[in-house]
Amino acid sequence: MNTQIHRTGVFATLLAGAMLSAATAADTLVHNVTGYTSTDDGIVEFTALAFDDDGRVLATGDEDLVGDYPDARKINGNGRFVLPGLVDAHAHLYSQGFLAISLDLAGTPSLEESVAKIAAFAKASPSAPWIQGRGWNQVLWTVKEFPTAADIDDDVADRPVWLRRIDGHAGWANSKALEIAGIDDDTPDPIGGKIIRDDNGKATGVLIDKAMGLVTQHLPKPTREEMRQAYLKAIESLVALGMTGMHDAGVNITEAEVLISMADNDELDMRVYAMIRDTGANLDAMGKPLKGYAEDRLDIQSVKLYSDGALGSRGAAMIEPYSDDAENRGLPFWTQEELDGFVKKANDMGFQVGVHAIGDLANRMALDAFEKAQGGKPSPLRNRIEHAQIIAIEDIPRFAELGVIASVQPIHATSDMNMAEDRIGSQRIAGGYAWRKLLESGAVLASGSDFPVELSNPFLGLYAAVTRQDRGGMPEGGWYPEESLTRAEALHSFTLAAAFAAHQEDVLGSLEPGKWADFIVVDRDYFECPASEIDDIEVLQTWVGGERVFDRDSSESAAESP
Repeated sequence: MNTQIHRTGVFATLLAGAMLSAATAADTLVHNVTGYTSTDDGIVEFTALAFDDDGRVLATGDEDLVGDYPDARKINGNGRFVLPGLVDAHAHLYSQGFLAISLDLAGTPSLEESVAKIAAFAKASPSAPWIQGRGWNQVLWTVKEFPTAADIDDDVADRPVWLRRIDGHAGWANSKALEIAGIDDDTPDPIGGKIIRDDNGKATGVLIDKAMGLVTQHLPKPTREEMRQAYLKAIESLVALGMTGMHDAGVNITEAEVLISMADNDELDMRVYAMIRDTGANLDAMGKPLKGYAEDRLDIQSVKLYSDGALGSRGAAMIEPYSDDAENRGLPFWTQEELDGFVKKANDMGFQVGVHAIGDLANRMALDAFEKAQGGKPSPLRNRIEHAQIIAIEDIPRFAELGVIASVQPIHATSDMNMAEDRIGSQRIAGGYAWRKLLESGAVLASGSDFPVELSNPFLGLYAAVTRQDRGGMPEGGWYPEESLTRAEALHSFTLAAAFAAHQEDVLGSLEPGKWADFIVVDRDYFECPASEIDDIEVLQTWVGGERVFDRDSSESAAESP
């Protein structure tokens, strides 16, 4: 990508003054801003932005635009900073909303504190038939071992407890949940899954990947209204973070129907590019892709498949054994023939495919499946690998050769750096989180967060992409900093490249004439502030299709009202 910044005006000075107000007139002109947008020619800077009352960009430029649109409604940006709306290329919308009403264990530093939170949540939820939540991560605990059902049983024994690990690829159950699931010492491991057992062969309460289905099939199913409320909660929180679109990595047919009904009722304040979960009943019920629905608020034209599990739980499928577990190569979910068949079915129906692949074997299997389905050539469907986390060095060029998009999550690198090299060793890490190698090979890199696995704030991902550091600034100089992105590349990956990954580059991803006026107003200059401050950037306003959907001043005033 060309990372040159093209200036159409001078840098504005941040001034005190009123925030942008919602526009109601025909053409609207926002001026006196320092704005940036990715284009195919690099980053373009502007000081004025014009859009029509349909919510589409008319032009970007300097203050001369004020004279070019004499009848437009004028909005003085008072020196604020404008960026295109950010797009999360891989996340889970319903799970984010569900997290608001369930037990959140993310960041809990010990087993003891996790158990205390479980007990407190259960006490505060006496009518809940199941205690559900997610976010535990044994890697953060003093004793970095998986928990057990017995750890929960002393506090909650009368009701089933089910808690997903932070990455969603392992679950922690109490004895009541194991009983309901029919799991005992003789229950065999399902293909693609593992029941963790102690030295005596007793099931401990932790289930890996497909073994989780033994429990999850018994969970209460949410109603459509509960789904709708979860979506609304999630969207409200995301637009406040500057997100104008996201790629929902795996919805079932009921969730798809709820999203369609919300689009029909003008309830989607952000754009959703949804992926149908698997090629079975969900895809059959969907039948054909849904493109550009409700003025590009909703697309369902992709299918999400899984090739393996996660690195933290050692479910990621590796070509050679784990460096810290010599008997374990992870858990491929399918044979190569099965994965080939799933990809072919979806592609033949006109759906793009995104394959979850963490380990180097899983990435190779996904590339092999795409190569077979595509006849060894790039496909107009733009198939994707979700995560593209650990890749054999010799497989990296295949992304560009096959036109396969690398859908990565920069914040995963800084979250995983405390254990990744332990898992795979100093040689294989050269192909881990290898964004620079992928870009230089010619691959398209689209970025996301995988929320709620990670925090949903996209500026945390931009920060991680640029610095390769945690929020405390460690390690000094960054973790394998040679794989970092420039600020322009990082912004591109969260905007125009993410739009390209969703076949939306003609209508989204940049503030160019004819595209939707999806933009955000922020409190500091992304390109000029210290890199250490990128994760501190605060969103002041979010606009989708020329309509203001979030205003921090209004939100804070409402919160302060009696």
